[in-house]
Amino acid sequence: MIIMLLSALCYACRKDKPSEEEEKGKIVFRFVHLVDGQAVVYDTMKYTNTAGNHYMITDMQYFISDVVLHASDGSKKMINEWQDIYYVDTYIPSTFEWQVYDAIPPGHYDSISFTFGINKEKNKNGLFVNPPEVNMFWPDFLGGGFHYLKLNGRWKTQAATLLPFNFHTGIGADTIGPGQVVFVHNYFNVNLKNSSFTVNKGRNTVIEIVMNIESWFHTPHVWDWDSIGGAIMENQSAMLWARENGFDVFTIGEKTEEP
Repeated sequence: MIIMLLSALCYACRKDKPSEEEEKGKIVFRFVHLVDGQAVVYDTMKYTNTAGNHYMITDMQYFISDVVLHASDGSKKMINEWQDIYYVDTYIPSTFEWQVYDAIPPGHYDSISFTFGINKEKNKNGLFVNPPEVNMFWPDFLGGGFHYLKLNGRWKTQAATLLPFNFHTGIGADTIGPGQVVFVHNYFNVNLKNSSFTVNKGRNTVIEIVMNIESWFHTPHVWDWDSIGGAIMENQSAMLWARENGFDVFTIGEKTEEP
C-alpha cells in the first residue's frame, strides 16, 4: 500500500512538472506578398514599374533559409531543428504559413535575419527529391542545385506586345576566358528592420514577413524589361542587379501573439 502511494505521488509530481516545450514558446511566420502596399493581384495587367513597363504577375516560388533570431543578450538562435530551408509557392497557399518546429527560449529578440535562397554549401543537386520543391531545380550547366526565386509574369513592350518574363535567380555563370566558367552564388542575407519581438512561454508569436514585389524592380537598379529582356537565368549581370535590388524587398508586417 505504501509503495503504491509513493508511486502515485511520484507520478503526480512528474505530471505537474512542465515539459521543456511548455517552458518555451513557438514562432509562426506568415508570408505576405504586396505590390505598392496592396495585396498582389495575379493575372491582371495593373502594375507599372519605375522604368514605365506595364506588367502583371502570374505566380511566384522562392526559398528562404538559415533564419536567425538575434536575442537582446547578443546570443543567436538559428532555426534548424527540423527545417532550415522553407519553400513558399503562390500556387500553394498553405505554404504562406510556416509553423516553426523549434521550441524558442522565452525572452526579447532584437531582430531576425535570413538567407534569401540557399547558400553554397547546401544548394546541391539532390537536396530535394519530391515536388513541389524539386521543380525548382537549376540547370547543371549553370551550376546545378535549385532556384532561389521564380517570379513569373508578362510585360507590355513599347510596341504594345505582351511578352512573358521569368525573373528567376540562382547560381550564375561568368565566362572569364575560352572554356573558363566561374559560377557565382547570388543568394544574399536579409536583415529585417524593426523586427524585434518577444517570445513568451507556452505562446505562439506570429510574425508577418512581407515581400514588396515592386522593390525587385528599382533601387539601386531601375529594371527595364525592354532592354534587359524577359529571361535572366543565363544573364549573370541581370541576376546581380536582382540580387542588389533585393536589399529592401522584405519588411516586417504585423506581430501578434496567439495561444
